[in-house]
Amino acid sequence: MNSDCLFCKIIDGKIPADIVHEDDQVLAFKDISPQAPFHSLIIPKIHINTINNLDTSHQTLLGHILLTAKKIAVDNGLSEPGYRLIMNCNEDGGQTVFHIHIHILGGRPLIGFG
Repeated sequence: MNSDCLFCKIIDGKIPADIVHEDDQVLAFKDISPQAPFHSLIIPKIHINTINNLDTSHQTLLGHILLTAKKIAVDNGLSEPGYRLIMNCNEDGGQTVFHIHIHILGGRPLIGFG
C-alpha cells in the first residue's frame, strides 16, 4: 500500500466509497464524478502505479480484474446492451490517480472509440 494514494486509502477504509464489489484481490466502487448512468472503478488491492509498472507476475490479477468487470456488468444489467472498459496510463493518457484501475461505463449508448 501507498499511504499517499487516494485509492489505497479507500481500500484501507480511510476514505468512504460506494462499493459495488469486493473480494480478496480487488475493490470496485462508483465513480464520484460519473460520466455515464453507471460508472464504476475496479482497483487491485495491491498498489501498482501505472500499466507501465506491470509485469508477468500480474497476469492472474489482470485476468481477475477483467472477469470482475464482466461480473459487475452482468449484475448491473449492462452485458446485453453493452458497456465500455477504459484504462488510462500516465498524464497524457488521462490518468489522474496513479494506482491502476479500470473504468466501467454503461447505461446509455456510448459513442466513439469504435
